[in-house]
Amino acid sequence: QVHLIESGGGRVQPGGSLTLSCTASGRPFSVLSLAYFRQTPGTEREFVAASSWSNDGTYYADSVKGRFAISRDSAKNTVTLQMNNLRPEDTARYFCAAKGRAVVMIPSRYDSWGQGTQVTVSS
Repeated sequence: QVHLIESGGGRVQPGGSLTLSCTASGRPFSVLSLAYFRQTPGTEREFVAASSWSNDGTYYADSVKGRFAISRDSAKNTVTLQMNNLRPEDTARYFCAAKGRAVVMIPSRYDSWGQGTQVTVSS
């Protein structure tokens, strides 16, 4: 199993930016696909973005395309989610998740999860 440590998050005004980071250990970083999901109380976890193990491919939910960017640093075993032009509807708890090989957008297919970090977008 992969151990994930998350950092970042916080409170920002609409239109602002935040950066989330997730550092993985326990399995070779090169075989991991890493994703961010988000969740608000009473709702299912929602796919946000993912970084593929195989070709550095990236995947985004339609709601965040053009505003969020996910990247990975293999030297630091870290994936970073840069969130720009944040909106109130981006408010949620964000979770980093890892699985071997292929990216999927279904949370139940990920076997390792970070502790989550709160993002609040409010004026």
